[in-house]
Amino acid sequence: MRYVVGYQSDERGRDAVALAVAIARAQGAKLDIMLVLGEDAPYVAANPEGKRVNAEEQHVLSAQRTALAVVPKDVEAEFHVRQGSSAAAVLIETAVEFEAALIVVGAASNGLFKRYTVGTVANALLHASPIPVALAPRGYTRTEPIERLTAFIGQRQGADAAIDVALVAAGRRDVPLRFVSLVELDARGEHGESVNAAHRHANTVLTEAARRLPKEHEASVEVAHGRTFEEAVDSVDWLEGELVIIGSSRLAQKRRLFLGSTANKILRVLPVPLVVVPLEYERAESHPLG
Repeated sequence: MRYVVGYQSDERGRDAVALAVAIARAQGAKLDIMLVLGEDAPYVAANPEGKRVNAEEQHVLSAQRTALAVVPKDVEAEFHVRQGSSAAAVLIETAVEFEAALIVVGAASNGLFKRYTVGTVANALLHASPIPVALAPRGYTRTEPIERLTAFIGQRQGADAAIDVALVAAGRRDVPLRFVSLVELDARGEHGESVNAAHRHANTVLTEAARRLPKEHEASVEVAHGRTFEEAVDSVDWLEGELVIIGSSRLAQKRRLFLGSTANKILRVLPVPLVVVPLEYERAESHPLG
């Protein structure tokens, strides 16, 4: 199993590699770290075998050293350099070519207090990738294996694909799994039938999960509610090594990503990394966490 990591020589690149390492350690994956250069950049080799190097090659060698320095010895990783007019397109093409299970990128680094400010590359991936995309929040440095997977569940189209990916990924290496249903209360703050319905659906999901997961696998459900989705997310307890999995918007094209309004609200306050799964993603069984 392989993960494609979008790398650049800044904070976002380091965040992406750290997250990719954490997930790879929990899933047993190889990392393909990609530095994408513009089409007009002179051709440069990632490893010129000791020959004299020009400025462009020196930049690549520096990026290679910096990226691989984040990767521990127990994770297999390879550094690649490719060129193209669109970094997102190159990452998607490479992921398809390598039959990768995941594309990992860092969130944009502008904004002093925002954990996620989705930049140009991440935004393009979230609208076009046929493969799940993992977003590392700003300043993510943890490289220990992911401790728990949390799948946000609901009854809208797109949730089933995320649940399938979460079940397969959790079962692969016996990673604890939690399902969380978020409920936005009405203006009066009344729980009402919406909360009751969320509990019923969550318990149904847990029952199905128990059937599909190995015996005695750790799995749980929670219903979190608040006046807003942001408030509901804030009420959830998070592990330092948490990874959230969410489905695409129901408005997305089949097997393509699209971050809907609810997911965008979640990103404003989510303190942990996020994986977005394409609508009706059909390869979960053969590509755990992807």
